[in-house]
Order: sequence, then C-alpha cells, then structure tokens
Amino acid sequence: MDELLAPLLTAAPGATGVAVAARRQYEDTVLLSGTTARGGDPLTPGTRFEIGSLTKTFTALLLAQMVASGEVAHDDEVRRYLPGTPTPITLAQLATHTSGLPRLPPGLLRTALPRWFSTPYAAFGPDALLAALPRTKTRTPPTYRYSNYGVAVLGLALARAAGVPYPDLLAARVLRPLGLHDTDCTGTRQATGHWHRRPRPPWAIPGLPAAGALRSTAPDLLRYLTALLDPDATPLPAALADVARPRVVRPGTTDDVCLVWNRRARPGRTLLFHAGGTRGFTAFAGYSPDTGTALVALANSGPGLRAQFVQRSYEALRALATA
Repeated sequence: MDELLAPLLTAAPGATGVAVAARRQYEDTVLLSGTTARGGDPLTPGTRFEIGSLTKTFTALLLAQMVASGEVAHDDEVRRYLPGTPTPITLAQLATHTSGLPRLPPGLLRTALPRWFSTPYAAFGPDALLAALPRTKTRTPPTYRYSNYGVAVLGLALARAAGVPYPDLLAARVLRPLGLHDTDCTGTRQATGHWHRRPRPPWAIPGLPAAGALRSTAPDLLRYLTALLDPDATPLPAALADVARPRVVRPGTTDDVCLVWNRRARPGRTLLFHAGGTRGFTAFAGYSPDTGTALVALANSGPGLRAQFVQRSYEALRALATA
C-alpha cells in the first residue's frame, strides 16, 4: 500500500508538509513528509490541516443525524428556520447543491477583495449571511450548482433548529460521537499554510463555517472514513448510511451527488469522494464501500490552476480500490 501512496508526498508543489492516511482490507497506514512550516517542526500524526470544503461532508452528516433523531426532515423548507430565505428551498436541496443559490452570497466579493490572497471570507460574518438571504436571486428551476453559500445556509438552519451555534452543535452530534478529538473549527495546533510558496495566515470564515471552517488530522479523517465504511459499528449508523445514498445525477456526467459527497459507480467499484482547499491548504478524502478502502491526503499548500494534488489523490484511491 505504501508504494501506491508515497508519490503523493511530493505531489503538492509549494507544500512544506504532506500527510497521507489510508485503509485497505482492515490495514491502516499513515505517511508523513516535511515540516509544519518552512524551517519549522517536523509533521506528526497530530498536526492539523485546514480542510476547506471537506467541512461540507460533516455538515451533511449533521443534517442526516438530525433527520435520524426526528428534529428536522430532508424536505423541511429552509425558511422554517431562516425566514428570509427566498423561494421554498429544502434542507436536502442545500446538501445536494440543487437549491438554486449561487456559489457565493451577494455582498461577499466586495468584502473579500482586500483580503483576496489571504483570508477573503474573514470580513463576512453571520449577520452578513443573514442579510444576504432576502437579496439573493435563485436559479429557477433549481439545477445542480456547487454552492458554498448553500451549505453555509444549511449549517445555519440546523443551528437555528437546535438552538446551538454550528461549531458546538457539530462537536456534540458528530465529532465527539465518532471520537474525532482533533477536529474542530479553531485554528489551534495547525500547520502553516502556503500559497505560491508564501506563508498564509490561518483561514477565517466566520459567516460560512459550515462550508469550510474545520481543521483536522490525517488519523482523525481516516477514522471518519472508517465510520463511513462501517456505519453499524458506530453510534451514528442511520446518519452515516444516509449521507452515502445517491440523490441526483450531476449534469453531463454519470456521477451521483449524495448528501454533499460525490459518488462514482463503476462495475465492481464505487467511489465516494470530496476535496477541499483554502488559501494555504489542499485536502482530499474518499472511500470505496465495495472494497473497504479509504484515503486521506492533506497538504499545506493552497490549490492552484495547475495543481494536481487532488487528481493524484483520487487516482491513488482508485488504484487502492482495484489493487
């Protein structure tokens, strides 16, 4: 297994550190290379990385957990929890990127431009997200359109339904039950990110935490994927199974969208996967329920136009699932 994974350790130009963790047929491995920053301390299994949009998969699991507990329903209209929401958007539509909402909320780009190369979301807070809702024009009829905005609204709606802030709600309902003790929305104990080989400040996304605020480690994320491989062995069996059910087909492809997760079915092998990125980090996670295979790949360099880290990670997952 190490032979298939080792090339990933050098697949992220500009990164000073890469962490890879995988499972195949009940065998786990963790590979580390580099330092937490240029000239910094060596990476350890406990080094935390910003995981960007991988956060969305956790938000989907939070939705599924609250559905399983009877607190909300997939078809609940979002305006039941957020009265300013335009049109009858449902919670499930937010989790499948079929709500009609744009990729970003109106007003965000104006606040983002001064910090575009560092923390573009930092000045856009929860009040700005709420203020954007009644000003948003949705695409009608709703079709698939990847939306940071939509999953951020989902997280806020779930928090309102439970009466608990999103980070605390996620910790109580998902992170602690699954034993993910190194995963949260704070920037403590994390590696230094890099973009075009320059250090970046910690990622700040106060208005859209459900779309991209989490930090985690390679072992924690592998534990998360292991739970998805075997839901019945966890405290969240119904929710973990729910997020992996195909819901819609991505236009122009044969791929399915589950609750946030992408699903690609081929004869004898189904892969579920998602990627994430911030200005200073790139992350990939995927698993194959057919073969009991899972892969996490984390790098402390941000994605670029020619970056191949995510694609190479997907290829490594596919190779593990067929080897």
